[in-house]
Amino acid sequence: MIQETYQVAEIEISYKPKFKAQQRPQVSQSEQAYNIFIQQWDKGRLELLEEFKVLLLNTNHRVLGVAHLSKGGASSTVVDPKMIFSIALKANASAIIVAHNHPSGSLKPSCADINMTRKLKEGGKLLEIRVEDHLIITSDGYYSFADNGIS
Repeated sequence: MIQETYQVAEIEISYKPKFKAQQRPQVSQSEQAYNIFIQQWDKGRLELLEEFKVLLLNTNHRVLGVAHLSKGGASSTVVDPKMIFSIALKANASAIIVAHNHPSGSLKPSCADINMTRKLKEGGKLLEIRVEDHLIITSDGYYSFADNGIS
């Protein structure tokens, strides 16, 4: 009994895809990511409260899924990098694109938005999960950090 107490537990990993890779949309531009994200947003909440979502991608930038990470108030939401990367690791994602909305309608990134993007990119490097882009979404369109050279 004592000997069994100190045996290392093992984790069994299995992958259960819902669709074949060729059936999934491929994302190579920010507009494609925006179109996927905007379908996931409740239009009635877009100008009401801030939400944060994560688009999970495989090595060929095919969509593995969209995770709804958090809902906040009128001007902010809590974003925990550990949760983002735990979701990405669980989905076996090679890359992610993150997005949040600005209920105010402003497409200008805040200092907190820029700092979060940098923090996520640094964390992604350690885990070998590329953070390809960060989108700010409003009812009028989107802002892409990658398209605007912010990293």
